[in-house]
Amino acid sequence: MAFLAQLGEQTDELVDAIVGIPESDQETRNIFREAVLRLLRNHTYLRTNQFEVEDRLKGLEERFRVIGRDALADAFHKRLEAYEPHHNKFTPDVFHFLLELADQPAQNTQLTALDEPEEVPPPKLTWRDIAREDGWIQERDIWLFNRHSPDSSDDEGAAEIKTVASVESLTSASSVDGRVQRTALDCAFKPQGEELLQRVKEALSWRQPPTVVEGGQPEKTTITSLPLLREVLFMLSGLPTTIFDADCNPSSGYQLQGISVEASDALLNSFSECGRKLAPLRAFSKRKAQSPLLQVFESSMQKALGSLDLQLASIQGRYVAIEEDVVVSLVGVLNEVRPILTPLYALSDIIRQLQEERNTHAFRYLELLYDAAGMAQLQAHRDTYHLLGGMFLDCFQIYLKPIRLWMEEGRLLPGDRTFFVSESSTKLPLPQIWKSQFNLLRSPEGNLHAPRFLKPAIHRIFTAGKSIVVLKHMKRHAATSKYRATEEPKMDFATVCPDNLEFAPFSELFSSAFDAWIQSKHHTAAATLQELLYTSYGLSQSLDMLEQVYLMSDGSKADAFASAIFRHLDNFSNSWKDRFTLTEIAQEAFSGSIDSYRIFAEIDPRTVVHSAIAGRSSVRVNLPAIRLGCRLNWPVQIVVTEEGIQGYQRIFTFLLQARRAISVLNHPTKNFHPRGSLAATGSMGRYYMLRTKLLWFCDAIVTYLTTLILAPNTARLRADLGDAGDVDDMIRAHADFVSRIIHESCQGAKLQPIRDCMLDIFDLAIKVADAQRIEMVRLEKEEHEITRLSVISSPYTSPVKAKAKFAATTPKPKKRNDEDDDSDKENQDLEWNIKQSAKVNEGKPHHVLLKGFHGDFERHLRFIAGGLRGVARASKEQAAVKWDLLAEMLEVGIKE
Repeated sequence: MAFLAQLGEQTDELVDAIVGIPESDQETRNIFREAVLRLLRNHTYLRTNQFEVEDRLKGLEERFRVIGRDALADAFHKRLEAYEPHHNKFTPDVFHFLLELADQPAQNTQLTALDEPEEVPPPKLTWRDIAREDGWIQERDIWLFNRHSPDSSDDEGAAEIKTVASVESLTSASSVDGRVQRTALDCAFKPQGEELLQRVKEALSWRQPPTVVEGGQPEKTTITSLPLLREVLFMLSGLPTTIFDADCNPSSGYQLQGISVEASDALLNSFSECGRKLAPLRAFSKRKAQSPLLQVFESSMQKALGSLDLQLASIQGRYVAIEEDVVVSLVGVLNEVRPILTPLYALSDIIRQLQEERNTHAFRYLELLYDAAGMAQLQAHRDTYHLLGGMFLDCFQIYLKPIRLWMEEGRLLPGDRTFFVSESSTKLPLPQIWKSQFNLLRSPEGNLHAPRFLKPAIHRIFTAGKSIVVLKHMKRHAATSKYRATEEPKMDFATVCPDNLEFAPFSELFSSAFDAWIQSKHHTAAATLQELLYTSYGLSQSLDMLEQVYLMSDGSKADAFASAIFRHLDNFSNSWKDRFTLTEIAQEAFSGSIDSYRIFAEIDPRTVVHSAIAGRSSVRVNLPAIRLGCRLNWPVQIVVTEEGIQGYQRIFTFLLQARRAISVLNHPTKNFHPRGSLAATGSMGRYYMLRTKLLWFCDAIVTYLTTLILAPNTARLRADLGDAGDVDDMIRAHADFVSRIIHESCQGAKLQPIRDCMLDIFDLAIKVADAQRIEMVRLEKEEHEITRLSVISSPYTSPVKAKAKFAATTPKPKKRNDEDDDSDKENQDLEWNIKQSAKVNEGKPHHVLLKGFHGDFERHLRFIAGGLRGVARASKEQAAVKWDLLAEMLEVGIKE
C-alpha cells in the first residue's frame, strides 16, 4: 500500500510538471494520470534508482565533512557541480558504477592526486610580527628603561642610565629571565620620589591593624571620606578591601572622621547591605555551567555586572581625575548607586530562590525571570522591568533553538533534558507515529516538563513537530517551503515590548509575540499535511468507504451483504464462518463503489458459537463476531484511529442486528388458512398485528439511526474536518464524531440495559416468525389429514373409489432425481431445526404463544421508552435530546 501511494503521488507530480493541465480540467488530468500509471506498471525492466544514487552522493560528501576532510568534500562538490551541465539519462548509471567501485574513499583518497593543495595551518602569531605590523620598531623611545643608581641622591645629581631593549630581547626567554626586577623606588622619579612615597605611606597608614585597648576592644581608627569611598566602590565591584571582609561585613575598628560612631556604623552597614545583595550575583556568575540555558543566563548576568562596574568606575573617575571642585559625600554616592543597584537586587532574589530550591530544572530561572519582570512592570519599576525583561528574552532565545529545530525539522537534540518532547526508543509502525512515537515529558507528579508560560502553546509546538516527522515519511518535507514565511518574527525586548505599549501587561505582550512566532512555524506544516491528506491520500474517499461499509449509507449494498449472511443463517450453514467466504461476500456486495482489495472480513472467535440452531435463533449470537475491515492509507489511519474503527464496528453490529430482525419478519412464509377453524383465524390476526408492531419498531430504530444520528453527524464531521487547524484537531473531530454516534445510538455503557432490551425485541421477532412457520406446517398437515379421512369415510363411495378419489385430490409428486432428493432432505432438516430452535414452546397453543409474545413486546417497549425518558431528563449530555426524541417516537406504539 505504501508503494502504491508513493507511486500515485509521484505520478501526480510528474503529470503536473510535464503536462501542466489546470486543476479545473480534472477529467483530462485523470486521463493522463491513468496512462502514465499504466506505462509504469507494465514496465518490464528496472533502471538505476537515480534518487538513491543522489542520496548516496550527498551522504558521501557529508561523511567527508564529518571526519574532517573538508578539502576533499569541497573538491568532490566542485566536480559534481562541474558535471551538472553534462547530465543525461545515463549519468545515474555511471555514478552508481563508480560508487560500487569505490573502496573507502574517505581514507584512501589523496588530494595530491587531484592537484589540490593540502590545507596549510595558519602561521603562529608572534610578538615580532605584531611589532613589525604596528610599527613598534620605529618608535624606539618605548624601549628605553630608566636605571638609577641605588646610592645616588638629588644633591649628587647622578646621571640617569638609559638602555635600549630590542624586540628580540623582549621576546626571548633569556632576556626575560635575566631582566632586573623593578621596585617601587625605580618608579619614583628623582628628586620627589622619596617624598611622594612617604606621603603615600602616610595616606595608607589607616590600614595598619588597630591597637587593642584595655578590655579587649580594638581602638577605633579614624578614616576620611575619600579612602572610605574607595573601599566602598571596590567592595561593590567585588574586589577585596580592608574595611569589608569577604562577606561584605564592615570591620568594627574603623570610624568615619567627623561623625558619631553610630552614624558611621549605620553608613557602613548600608553599604555592606548593598554588597551582600550583590554577592550572590558575583558568585553565581563565576560558575561554569554545562547546560546552554544556564550558560546564557550567566553570560547575561555578567553583562549586567559589567554595566554596573562601568558605572562604578565612572564614579571613581570623578574623584581620581579631578577636573573641578568635587565634594566627597558618602551619602550622596549611596543615593546615586541605589537606583543602579535596585534592578540587580531583583536579580539577586532570583538567584537566592534558585539556590534554595532543590532539583530545579534548567529552565526554572526562565519562569522566575518571567514572573519577576511582570511584577516589576506592575510596580512601575521601569529599570528593573527593562533589565529582567531583556534578560528573559535573551535567555529565551536559547530555549527557542530546540523548539525551532523541532518545528522546522522534526528533530530532537540528542541528550537534551530541557526540552519537553521525548522520542520512543523503539521503531513503531507508520500509523502509530503520530500517537506513540513522540510524547510530552512529565514529572512524577504529572506536571508538564516545560516552563509555565509556554503551556498554552505546547500543543501547537508538539503538533507542528509531529507534522514535520509525518511529512518526512511521506517524502514531502520539501513541500512546506511554499508555505514558509520569509522571516520569522523577532523575539527581542525592543520588538516584544515596544515603548508605545508600556502599559500592556508583560505576559500579554509575550503571549502575543510568541503566538505570532508559533503561527509562522505551525501553519506551514499543518497546512501542508492537511492538503496532502485530502489530495494525495484520499481522506474524503476513505470516509465515504467507512460510511458505506460500517454505517450502511448505501442501503442496496448493505442489503446485498446482509441478505447473504442471513441466508446462510436461515439454512443453518456454517460456511459463512470462514473468513475467506465472508470476505468474498463483502467484496461482492460493495464491488460497485469500492475496490475489492480494500475490503476484508474476519471472525472474532470469542463470540462465535458452533451451534447453528443457537446462531439462527438470536441476534446476540454470531452476528457480533463479524468483523469487517477497510484497508486505509497509513496517513489516513492517523486520523481514523483504531479506537474509531472499533466504534464504527459497534454501530455496524447494531445495524446488522436490526436488519436481521426485519429480514426474518419479511421472510416469505407459506400462509395457510384452514377452513372452519375460528381459533386459527384468530391466531392469524394476532400474528399479523404482532408482526406489524415488530416491523414498526425495527423500522423506527433504523430510521432514527440513519436520519437523526448518522446523516447529521456525518455532515458535521466533514465540516469539522474542514475547519480543523491541524491534524490533532482532525483526530479530535473524528473521535468526537464516533463518540457522538455511539452515545446517541444508545450503544454507550450508560444505556446498556436499554440496548439489551432492544436486542430482546429483535430476538422476539425471530421467535414470532419461527412459531408462525411451525404453526403453518402443523395446520397444513392437519388439514391434509382431515381431508384424507373425510374422503375415505364417505358412505357414498366404496373404499376403492375413495382411495382413487383421494389420490386424485392429492397433488402428484413429480419425478425427482437425486438433486431433488437432496433438496427435500435439506428442507426436512431445515424444518426439524426450526422446531428444535422453538422446542421450548412445545405444549402451548399457538394463540397462547402469540399472546405471551405480545405481552413481552409491550413490556419491552414500555421499558425502553420510559428508560430513555428518565436518562434524558437526568443527563446533561447533548445526546439527551436525541434520546428524548427516540422515546417520543416509540411512545406512539405503546397501548394505553
